[in-house]
Amino acid sequence: MSHPASEQLPYLRTAEAAALLRLSPRTLEKHRVHGTGPTYRKVGGTVLYVADELIGWVEASRRKSTGEGPR
Repeated sequence: MSHPASEQLPYLRTAEAAALLRLSPRTLEKHRVHGTGPTYRKVGGTVLYVADELIGWVEASRRKSTGEGPR
């Protein structure tokens, strides 16, 4: 499944990725530190995300009730 964001830019910086997910950049940074976030690449000092992988990460966290634990 293709997403418009991935067609515009193949890689997104942290602020762009956070905006796509409607999260703060700090939230993505915390997920990187704890290893709980979406996959990313690091080129030099720049962290890059792929839009389709961000969407996949969100889709993988779907729940039907508050009682469901992480998958």
